[in-house]
Amino acid sequence: MTEDQKSFLRKAIDLSLEGMHKGKGGPFGCIIVKDGKIVGSASNHVISNTDPTAHAEVEAIRDACKNLNTFQLTGCELYTSCEPCPMCLGAIYWARPDRVFYANTKEDAADAGFDDQFIYEELPLDPSQRQIPMVNHKIAGAKEAFEEWKLKEDKTPY
Repeated sequence: MTEDQKSFLRKAIDLSLEGMHKGKGGPFGCIIVKDGKIVGSASNHVISNTDPTAHAEVEAIRDACKNLNTFQLTGCELYTSCEPCPMCLGAIYWARPDRVFYANTKEDAADAGFDDQFIYEELPLDPSQRQIPMVNHKIAGAKEAFEEWKLKEDKTPY
């Protein structure tokens, strides 16, 4: 890891402390860098936004995408204070940064009371067997939007 990369990771850690001290949410921070410049940053805002999806990584992705006027972060690096949770991991894959650096592990997070292991255990289960049962019900016309999308000539694929 280069000195610049260490510095960016330190900034993500500083954001985690700052957000926690200001009562925004848990001790998580994230920055996104492109061409050596910070293009997005955030701490966890779960409490201040009353939004369970307002994790630092998701908020930083939103910030970077807005600032870069794009929905993909190709050419960017993401620096986060902790190994991403399953939700953030999904958001990161959708955003497509080139690389992710993190400081704390999911085990460190679990030790501090942020344990996502139950989600990892839910993923391979049949949806009907999950703690929050998920029921698939085929309804006529449900695939209409997908069929139209497949034929849409002016779509922006992602």
